[in-house]
Amino acid sequence: MPANRMNRDEFYTAMAPNDDAHLRKILWTLYWRGNVQLRERIEDELRPPEQAKVKPRKGPPDPATVLDEVTTFVKLAKDGAYMYGDRRVHRTERSKWRLTFRRLVADALSALQAANPGPAQQAVAEMVDLACDMKGYDYFHSDDPVEAAKFVVSDAVAALWESVLRHDGFAAFARRAPEQLIRWEAEYGWTRRGYGQVPEKETALCVPLAQLLIAPDMWRTFAESYLDALDAAGQADPKRPRTVYGSFDETRFRRHERAKDLAAWHGMLLDRFAGTPEDELLDRLAASPALAGPELTFLRARIAERRGAVGQAATLVTESLKELPGHQGYLDFAVKVGAELPPRARGLLSERIRIVGDAP
Repeated sequence: MPANRMNRDEFYTAMAPNDDAHLRKILWTLYWRGNVQLRERIEDELRPPEQAKVKPRKGPPDPATVLDEVTTFVKLAKDGAYMYGDRRVHRTERSKWRLTFRRLVADALSALQAANPGPAQQAVAEMVDLACDMKGYDYFHSDDPVEAAKFVVSDAVAALWESVLRHDGFAAFARRAPEQLIRWEAEYGWTRRGYGQVPEKETALCVPLAQLLIAPDMWRTFAESYLDALDAAGQADPKRPRTVYGSFDETRFRRHERAKDLAAWHGMLLDRFAGTPEDELLDRLAASPALAGPELTFLRARIAERRGAVGQAATLVTESLKELPGHQGYLDFAVKVGAELPPRARGLLSERIRIVGDAP
């Protein structure tokens, strides 16, 4: 007990000389100047016995404390402390990592409502980064850790971006969210298997993003920031191809995957800007060195078709089908623009038509 706090006898002795009016004045001063928790406690004590007392409302967790916990948890996970006999993590805690993960996510999301949510925003971002890494790395004893943790990445990112936009303003949002979109978006979600309770709740990150861009100027400003971030991502890729096991080109693979992961967002930009004064932004997108592969070629085909260059669109989609002859989206677009199908794609399309025709 602190030295400057009276015990009960001392307190009663100090209060004895005061009459009822003075005691009411003291209580009123405490009530009026106290915080929410103190006011609710006094209101509970003043309620008649027949009325149920109201449980005090808890405020959001302290963002700085949450960030410290999250940073420690993420570091331990990436150090392998939850996989092996690391003394920093007790063996019972290793088996209960899901509970710790869920608690930290809940605390971080709740702390976004604090007056200063900056540390909470960073905490949510660290948990999302960890979840994205968990798809390819074994940090915990689980065959599908994101599913096991019941962590819906898209919901957490939507809450994070809404907090940044609400608290820090659109300028800060347009600076930070594009790089996160590029880093976090995943074509098939964030679980390993792609099925279960979590994937059913997931959505592409471009969906909540589009809901936040409520004005045409916001779309243009965000798109410009996105293209800058995309250029930066391309520049950060290895300058020389990194080969693993002979012919594997890591840089090209990374750019292929990036183009596939961001395809839905690029489709939104195409629908938003095609035939408008912002149409030139699509040229920057199509020429980005951060993207590669058949999905980039298909994007160029769609842009050409929107501009009336059907012949160019047909040539480009044919190139896409040479790499992915069974891609349904490419096949549908090729039929639409009258493109010449590569032999393998033509055979697959004929087989699908036959199967549909034979179906009851």
